[in-house]
Amino acid sequence: MNDLLLRGGRPWTPGVPLAGADILVRDGRIAAIAPDLSAEGVDTVDLAGALVLPGLVESHCHLDKTMFGGPWVPNTGGPTLAGRIANGEGRRDELGLPSADYASNLLGAMVSGGTAHVRSHIDIDPEVGLRGVEAVRAAAARHADRVDVQLVAFPQGGLLTRLGTGKLLEAALAEGVEVIGGLDPAGYDGNPTGQLDLIFGLAEKYGARIDIHLHDRGALGAWQFDLIAARTRATGLAGRVTISHAYAMGELAPGEQRRIAENLADAGVSMITCAVGDAPVVPVRVMYEAGAGLALGNDGVRDLWTPYGDGDMLRRIMQVAFRDRLVSDADIELALAAGTYGGAAVLGIEDYGLRVGAPADLFTVDAETPAAAVVSVPTRKLVVKRGRVVARDGRLSAD
Repeated sequence: MNDLLLRGGRPWTPGVPLAGADILVRDGRIAAIAPDLSAEGVDTVDLAGALVLPGLVESHCHLDKTMFGGPWVPNTGGPTLAGRIANGEGRRDELGLPSADYASNLLGAMVSGGTAHVRSHIDIDPEVGLRGVEAVRAAAARHADRVDVQLVAFPQGGLLTRLGTGKLLEAALAEGVEVIGGLDPAGYDGNPTGQLDLIFGLAEKYGARIDIHLHDRGALGAWQFDLIAARTRATGLAGRVTISHAYAMGELAPGEQRRIAENLADAGVSMITCAVGDAPVVPVRVMYEAGAGLALGNDGVRDLWTPYGDGDMLRRIMQVAFRDRLVSDADIELALAAGTYGGAAVLGIEDYGLRVGAPADLFTVDAETPAAAVVSVPTRKLVVKRGRVVARDGRLSAD
């Protein structure tokens, strides 16, 4: 039984003023949030005024690609999308990828940073088959009580352009992978209608969610946003479709950004932004004002695409806020909301947040305000998953 009394914290919920309160956890769920709670037979932790935040949601990463915790590998991918894809596929056998050990290393770092839920894209193609699914599932099993992991069957090297990939994606869904991915239906596959036919058809057949990488820029990217929104309406998959990266959204004129955000909100399509390199960031305020879903992720971490990253979602929230020029406390909290509640919505986690009845997934930091926590990225003092303390002071707790 995961029973716990967290005394003297300041729980944060978007739009609600901060106030001191205790949190009582029974059987891994939040049983009460109120001042001066008491309970017998439970472990008690004095939070000493710490800020309490809901477990972070990593909505876009690539656990199958990571070399986190391994030897340093110089990056040889080059500047183009095609070059990075070829480099990643050409060297993965040489470097023992996908690796359950590396993926487990990264998941451990994510947990110690307060991440409670992870969505990971897994490369699937005729050469690697479903080995990435197997490796990441093995890694997730090592952290089964610390973090929940959702997988995306992802055609990194193209879908229609690569014979046999579609059948492998279907095999992954048949084996329980929860999400089907896509990659630049127009710019990479060159057949947007054909790719969307396949992806949406499989999603309908297996009850899967959809998450499409869309790097295409300018008018081509914007056109595909509308195309995906229209397909979502036609198939009745509102609330189950996400566009990742969506670089074009960050470089369009403000009026066009608003139009697209409103169209996405109406269709029930979300976006995920990762603040990758100098690529445009999806405008946080525009999405919020339109009521469109927005989540955040780290993307690649220490892999053959990039040598950077540490898996810390709070740091990624700060980077998104910085890149999007969010400077007021209220705007910075919009980024924090995207990295928590926004991610939960994208992953389909209905039972989420600092509220009575939800699983006790949370972490604490010493910070005056939520905005201060985002900007300063302090050490996570305490990380709790389903009422169990899984990390303290930035380090995993002993099992």
